[in-house]
Amino acid sequence: MDIGITELRAHLSQWLEHVREGKEVVVTDRGVPVARLLVVGATAALERLAIEGVIAPVGRARRPVASERPRARARQSVAELVSEQRR
Repeated sequence: MDIGITELRAHLSQWLEHVREGKEVVVTDRGVPVARLLVVGATAALERLAIEGVIAPVGRARRPVASERPRARARQSVAELVSEQRR
């Protein structure tokens, strides 16, 4: 199924329901395909994200710990650095 961006925005929940049913939806911008909506297997996606380190498995989630190194400090303000680069 092809749909325009405006139609997708107006009825997003309905189009997502079509995707959940296993249908493929191609989003077009002025008739040119720009995206494809497909159903995602939640288990496979979560496993992939855990392997890639994007998410942590339940029970093992840990907050990031700051290193013992001191925080880097800028020698100049951002405005001064930008002015210097523009010269």
